[in-house]
Amino acid sequence: MDLDQLRTFDRIVREQSFTRAAAHLNITQATASMRMRALEGLLGVTLFRRGRTVTLTDQGMTFLPYARRIIGTAQEGREALRRVERGRIAIASLRSLVTPLITEPLLRFQAKYPGVDVVVNEGRQSQIAAMLHERDVEMGILCWPNIDPLVVDLVPLLVMRERVPLVVSPEIAARLPATPSIEEVLALVPRVISLRWWQAEPETAAALVRLAKTSVELPTGPARRLAIKGEGLGFFVSSAIADDVAAGRLVEIAPTNFEPLHRDTAMVVRSTAALERVMLADFVAEIARECADVGMIVENRLAETTKS
Repeated sequence: MDLDQLRTFDRIVREQSFTRAAAHLNITQATASMRMRALEGLLGVTLFRRGRTVTLTDQGMTFLPYARRIIGTAQEGREALRRVERGRIAIASLRSLVTPLITEPLLRFQAKYPGVDVVVNEGRQSQIAAMLHERDVEMGILCWPNIDPLVVDLVPLLVMRERVPLVVSPEIAARLPATPSIEEVLALVPRVISLRWWQAEPETAAALVRLAKTSVELPTGPARRLAIKGEGLGFFVSSAIADDVAAGRLVEIAPTNFEPLHRDTAMVVRSTAALERVMLADFVAEIARECADVGMIVENRLAETTKS
C-alpha cells in the first residue's frame, strides 16, 4: 500500500469517476485502475461498485476514513518538513474576498516577516473545502455556515457579513422611479445575472431568476461588465463592486418588494492547534484587523481561541 494508491482512492470517491479522478491527478485512467486493483488485492476486498457512476461498497466506506487519515498524516509530515526548511504559510479564500481582505494584511505581514513564503489560493467554496481537507492550506475564508460534506470539522475564527446589493447601470437607474418594484426594474433589463455567491441560494435571489425573461450565470469579471453595459442586473457582494459604485459605473437599487440580502463568510482552520504557529497567528490577526476596519465582523472567536 502506498500514498499514490490512497490518493487515487480518495480522488475517485470524490469524483465518482475513474476518468475524472485520473484527469485531476494527471495520470491515465489505466494507471488509476491499476492502482485500485493493486489496493483491492492487498486489502482482499472490493472497494468500488463500477458502473456509469462509481460508488463505494460497504468495505470501501469502512476503509475510506482510515485512508484519509493516512493521507492527512503524511501531508502534515510533509508540511512540517517544509516549515523546518523555510518559513511558509498557505491560505485559501473565496475569490471575491482576496483583494479587499488579504492584499493589505499580506503587505503588513511580509514587512514583519520578509523571509517567509506566503501562498494565497483563491477559488470557489468546494475548492477551498478540498484544500482544507487535503491540508494544502492552513486557513481558509469561505461561506458560512459550511454545508460541504467533505470538511465538517472546521473551527470559525471570525464570522463576517457582507451586503449583497442589487445593482444596475446608471442609465437604467435613471429611468426608474425613486422606489421601483422589481417588475419595473425587470422591464428595463434583458436578463438577470446569477453569480451563485451562496452555498444555498436565498429565496430572494432564486425568485429574481424565476421572474426574469432570461438569466445567465457568469464569473464576477464578465458579470460586472455586463451590468455596467446595461445588459443585465444582479446581486453582487459589495466588495466586488465597491469601486464601480464609487465611480458611478453601477448603482445600487432597492426594489420595494425585495428584501435586502447579505452573505456570511468565515475565516476557518481545521484545528486551533494551527494557531500555535506564531507566523500564522500573526497573519490571521492582520486579516482580522482588515475585517474590523471595513466593518464586516459579526462574530469574533479569535481572542478566546488564541487564549485556549
